[in-house]
Amino acid sequence: MFANESPATGERLSEVEETEATEIGRAVARARAAQAAWADRALHERVKVVSKVRSRLLGAAEEIAALVRSETGKPLAEALLGEVLPSADVVTYWASVVEEQLEPWEPEMDALSYPRKEARIHREARGVVALVTPWNFPFALPLRTIVPALLAGNAVVMKPSEITPRTGARIADLFAGLLPEGLFSVVQGGATAGEALVASEVDLVVFTGSPATGRKVATICAERLVPCTLELGGKDAAIVLADADLDRAANGVVWGAMMNAGQNCGAVERVYVVAEVSAAFTAKVAQAAKSLRIGVDVGPLTTAAQRAVVARHVDAAKDAGAEVLTGGEAVDEASARLGYRPTVMKVAKAQEDTLALLRDETFGPVLPIVEVADVEEAISRANASRYGLTASLWSRDLPRAEQLARRLRAGVVTINNHSFTGAIASMPWGGVGESGWGVTGSPSALDHLTRPRLVVLDRNRATRELWWYPYSPTLEKLAIAFAALRGGAASLGARLSALLSVVGLLRRRSAELSRGAVDP
Repeated sequence: MFANESPATGERLSEVEETEATEIGRAVARARAAQAAWADRALHERVKVVSKVRSRLLGAAEEIAALVRSETGKPLAEALLGEVLPSADVVTYWASVVEEQLEPWEPEMDALSYPRKEARIHREARGVVALVTPWNFPFALPLRTIVPALLAGNAVVMKPSEITPRTGARIADLFAGLLPEGLFSVVQGGATAGEALVASEVDLVVFTGSPATGRKVATICAERLVPCTLELGGKDAAIVLADADLDRAANGVVWGAMMNAGQNCGAVERVYVVAEVSAAFTAKVAQAAKSLRIGVDVGPLTTAAQRAVVARHVDAAKDAGAEVLTGGEAVDEASARLGYRPTVMKVAKAQEDTLALLRDETFGPVLPIVEVADVEEAISRANASRYGLTASLWSRDLPRAEQLARRLRAGVVTINNHSFTGAIASMPWGGVGESGWGVTGSPSALDHLTRPRLVVLDRNRATRELWWYPYSPTLEKLAIAFAALRGGAASLGARLSALLSVVGLLRRRSAELSRGAVDP
């Protein structure tokens, strides 16, 4: 058994039983036993079954949001708008597009080289998907994978964070009675349970967490030659240009930094503002952050350990000379037992390489601002991070901003907004560098949740193919003529000559094969 206290109220939450390691293996075995028959069901039937989750989810919206709040501490509005409603949209989106996205398609084949042949590429289910999810978005993040994985014909075994196990169990309740027994299940526990699931006989691992744990997951998967997708956080930058709408930029950057108390892999964790507007922008940001209400606008940190990380980053920056414009201290209030006051800091460029606040993921309501000379310096500094999940540009010149966005080393770049697209099922979410690899959201997610199966149909009734035995000088000449015809010939006349050669050599090669003897 393990139990938690609510970071919002300090209330002791109900105990949750940890799943034994042997039972994790059995859960995977049950998933495998159920998966084949599920994948064989007509796709429209799978869509009909999974779509029923949407009404269940929406009917329990307030109760689910309250559960999420009790385990994470986030404001009820964030639980509803950031977790519950987007999850209903996930079901709606995938139910509407999955049949088209899983439709087989025909690759091209040269009819001259491969006569009377056709092929189709099918997306086949991976099999059993192991899903290991974090505590910061305990409801929305799992469903972004569960829904398309099931619709594609997979089985799923999920391990939620030990910090938010009750939300994980509630997800399982949404599917209760709809799916074949064992097709989707939840196992509970900490790192040991997660490692047992990743190392079990699964066909794909989808993991969201820290880079350190992600490396361990990748190593286990590599040893088993099992694919994995890893979403490992970020140190996301916002760039504010001289022509930005400073009121919108200040409000948007503060939301992007403080939403979910900054416990968002796509949170703004660095701001680079050009010198021309630095003072005005910084003042607006500080004022906006100062107006936020603890426990209403900004919830507490979800764990004491995470609050300690935030305090350590801020204190080290203070000691190095960074200026605290607002916040910079922990608070313990009735609605935020693990609170930390929304913090804005002005940091010198010279400190960037030494401060964890600008290098490492803080995962808290802290916004460091760095003044830069121009956009070139801003892009250079933004790209210097070992992470590369999301970034934002703030400018009124949209065509220029779109060009600059292509130079940022990030999986998602937003202009005049930040980090809201993670809630949109039709859009890909993924990064580069230590932010990991793989995608959730959009049809690109199916590249991981399925594998291609090529089926080739040959209607040729000849005794032998042109390239089969026996080899001969005629076959060699034919290959050379094909090379000339496909681009090796330097002129139109040479290409026409190559075409005539191909026609003649094809006749000779066909005659060779029909009599089973080669020409000298």
